[in-house]
Amino acid sequence: MAEEKKGSDEQMALNINLDTTPVLYTDNVLITVNPDGVVLDFCQRLGTTNQIRVVSRIGMSREHAKKFLQSFETIIAQSEGKLQTGSGKITN
Repeated sequence: MAEEKKGSDEQMALNINLDTTPVLYTDNVLITVNPDGVVLDFCQRLGTTNQIRVVSRIGMSREHAKKFLQSFETIIAQSEGKLQTGSGKITN
């Protein structure tokens, strides 16, 4: 599966191997920040217990985290009520 993603000033081809790159569900996010960077621990609650399991960890620089936050806020605002389920594309 390939999609075109627009970066800050260039387009990049995105290739995803769906057999080896699953979508992991998260219902909790733990964020650790220090002067050097940010680590996001994406977690799942284990049933009805008070325990969570980390399913993915992502680390990035503080500068990258700021850009990620801006992009994330923009795409969420743009997609409010306009996202087609399963398509991954924003429609008007």
